[in-house]
Amino acid sequence: MNALAYFEIQADDPERAMRFYGGIFKWTFTEMKGFPLPYWSIETADIRGGLLKRPTAAPPPMSGTNAFTCSFEADDFDAMALKISQNGGTVALPKFAVPGKCWQGYFLDTEGNTFGIFEVDEKAK
Repeated sequence: MNALAYFEIQADDPERAMRFYGGIFKWTFTEMKGFPLPYWSIETADIRGGLLKRPTAAPPPMSGTNAFTCSFEADDFDAMALKISQNGGTVALPKFAVPGKCWQGYFLDTEGNTFGIFEVDEKAK
């Protein structure tokens, strides 16, 4: 009952963030009217999400994350990492093994938000 069911991404430049995530994960965005700030629903293959105009200042660079960090499964970690780079993302923590589970890594999106990707691989070590 406590499984993650919804996520939100804050952005200084929502259009730039939509291009970034649309280019990587092929997500689509629909503007939602009637919210107290600009807001878009995010259509993914499974989990529901939203993107909103950042309501307050982001933490300064080189600060710890001030939010939950979500990781998204990738069929091919290296191909997805390349897509992230090509769409303006940067590596925050390079690919590493979670022994017996997966390959994991963390990135910064175009808005300075941290997110992860992982590729399931029981042989990772």
